[in-house]
Amino acid sequence: MEIAALREFHTDHWNKAAAIRVLTLDAVAAANSGHSGMPMGMADVATVLFEKHMKFDAANPEWPNRDRFILSGGHGSMLLYSLLYLTGSPDMTLDQIRNFRQKGAITAGHPEYGHARGVETTTGPLGQGIATSVGFAMAEEHLRAVWGAGIIDHHTYCFAGDGDLMEGVSQEAIALAGRQKLSRLIVFWDDNGITIDGPVGISDRTDQQARFAASGWHVISIDGHDPDAIDAAIHQARASDLPTMIACKTHIALGSSAQDTSKGHGALTDPKLIADTKAAYGWSGEAFEVPADIKSAWEAIGARGAADREAWDGRLKALPRDRRAAFSRAWKGEIPAALARAIDTHKAEISAGKPKVATRKASEMALAVINPILTETVGGSADLTGSNNTLTADMGTFKVENRAGRYVYYGIREHGMSAAMNGLFLHGGVRPYGGTFMCFTDYARPAMRLSALMKVPVIYVMTHDSIGLGEDGPTHQPVEHLAMLRATPNTLVFRPADAVETAEAWELALAQKSGPSVLALSRQNLPTVRTEHTSENLVARGAYILAESGARRQAILIATGSEVEIALAARELLEKEGIGTRVVSMPCMELFAAQPEDYRKKVLPGTGVRVAIEAGVRQCWDQWLTGERGRSAKADFVGMDDFGASAPAETLYKQFGITPRATVAKVKALL
Repeated sequence: MEIAALREFHTDHWNKAAAIRVLTLDAVAAANSGHSGMPMGMADVATVLFEKHMKFDAANPEWPNRDRFILSGGHGSMLLYSLLYLTGSPDMTLDQIRNFRQKGAITAGHPEYGHARGVETTTGPLGQGIATSVGFAMAEEHLRAVWGAGIIDHHTYCFAGDGDLMEGVSQEAIALAGRQKLSRLIVFWDDNGITIDGPVGISDRTDQQARFAASGWHVISIDGHDPDAIDAAIHQARASDLPTMIACKTHIALGSSAQDTSKGHGALTDPKLIADTKAAYGWSGEAFEVPADIKSAWEAIGARGAADREAWDGRLKALPRDRRAAFSRAWKGEIPAALARAIDTHKAEISAGKPKVATRKASEMALAVINPILTETVGGSADLTGSNNTLTADMGTFKVENRAGRYVYYGIREHGMSAAMNGLFLHGGVRPYGGTFMCFTDYARPAMRLSALMKVPVIYVMTHDSIGLGEDGPTHQPVEHLAMLRATPNTLVFRPADAVETAEAWELALAQKSGPSVLALSRQNLPTVRTEHTSENLVARGAYILAESGARRQAILIATGSEVEIALAARELLEKEGIGTRVVSMPCMELFAAQPEDYRKKVLPGTGVRVAIEAGVRQCWDQWLTGERGRSAKADFVGMDDFGASAPAETLYKQFGITPRATVAKVKALL
């Protein structure tokens, strides 16, 4: 539909949509950077969606039963910021709009979770938003089954562009959503045919509508500037029993001289272009000025959901006291006191029984304790359930026929799984964890990075964590991955040495509120090294003295995971030769770094030589080998400096020199 027709026949709609477009033009011009075209192109869809369909209360942006709106093309952030400001969201003031992309403003270049309420997730890396929206929709389906439609009953809406759909994770996401029949998920494809390099056709010829249909979606095609067509499509989508993709044919940078060009994707800052575009819109007034009647109309839209929210409050209060308390606890992410007691009992049983099990099996043992108590956990695996040991007997499968199920078969979709877990957590009310092989953190990495950036406590269960997986060879043997994960801010990386440390790592990961946790777990069986029970969670210290020297201490061996038993064996050999040796287990470097300095110096004093042992690369170890002691400190590393090989684990450890005797030789050489 042309601008003239919109202005003549849909004046009220046009004025509301124009407010989004003009605020975008003004904010991008003031910042001299940004992306004008997408908000200008999708303003009509956004206006119809928010005015006629979105269930939200602008004054209470964290209402659990609100509809979720995900802007997958995060570069078009001014669309979202404009909507929040216009509808009266308490965080989004006009000053924030004026300071778009400036230091200290909540209006970052791409929407960032935690900066402003109403920003449901961080987007910008293309494909992440649509993939995360699948997790939001899964959470809604699950919680509606658990709590009833009176408590959870809403939709997830996602705007996605050509770039989102070109990213591979989008296929993982839409295939998963199609298989799960996530009918409350509605994706609006901004079909403007333009990328930064030029027309979409120079790089892609995909029939996106056929692709979605083939993945089990309901597909509708409309003129993305026709408000009646948009409204009808949303009604049709909401009535479908499938997820829906609405293909919205739009004009990027609508009404400007950059319309339908790659220039329109970026920052439109030329004063004449802006003036001419505003004239085409019939818009007058100063920059950032929205006429009072238009602002009032938008604020009425923002206030419309207050009655629904108040009615919901009444339904929640009408729940039995224990149900109401359980809902509140789960939504706040609080851990029941019974869990700490159960884990302590579990640890005592391990120390007494001294099982020799792989830490992936130890993780399963811990989950068998956790999942019956923390009933909001939602687990899963990327087609490696039997290897990751992520399923426990009480969970049930999340599927179309059983939405109350708590275990998701994600398929071979590590990236899609990780993005969905972000969405599951961000929705609220669930605690997601998911597993794959440690090596395939490479596939999951973009979503794991967003977990860290958003500081959301998703739990990644990464098994087969070293050359110890054996015969599958170097394609599956992680070498550099621990260093990569430890280099990621806001991330706790746990590499437990036995079943006790594994249980403690799970307890800490579940208690996290400000970042993801990675559990790096072994394929091979490991002995119990914590044979004396203590209720204290020693992993919470990050590192601790596992075995003290008998003779005068001359050496400290620091190890993680499967190499702790090697350190203990090396200590025994060194002690026999009169070389006093302390063994330090370091299951979490990040937590150790956060300890007081006096504790760190107690565990790792400045005297003696140090050798670290880990079946990975040396990067990230030097802070503990030399650190405050300087370059003259005597220290060495036993580990990997190349990829692995295909052979039994025992053979590989000998081949790469990760053995007690190799460790002893390093210590003696330093002494």
